[in-house]
Amino acid sequence: MTPLYATESWLQILSVTGIIGGGAAALAGRAIALTWRPYWYVIIYMLLLGAGVRFLHFALFSAHILALESYLTDTIYVIAAASISFRRTRTNQMTRQYPWLYERTSPFGWREKKRLLDENSP
Repeated sequence: MTPLYATESWLQILSVTGIIGGGAAALAGRAIALTWRPYWYVIIYMLLLGAGVRFLHFALFSAHILALESYLTDTIYVIAAASISFRRTRTNQMTRQYPWLYERTSPFGWREKKRLLDENSP
């Protein structure tokens, strides 16, 4: 069993996984939310993006392409980045498009507004 990222430096990991992979994941998570797709699309697309990030490590820095531990680490990172972007975008959508129904509780959450009933209503 090889160590995680055995042939790569921290600068290479930061640039490819952190900046390129994380940026692509954030944009993908936002795009998935903006098109009103369900969350499980994020997981499927990020499994593919994790393989793409692993390929970039291989193509640019001659890293091991079939390193399972490195692939899992890259994939977990891009899933986290895409999930944060997805949830933040979905929160913005719900609170901006339906302001009479929902109010923001945090950058990543919303709740139903409390409705005041008219005295004459049943």
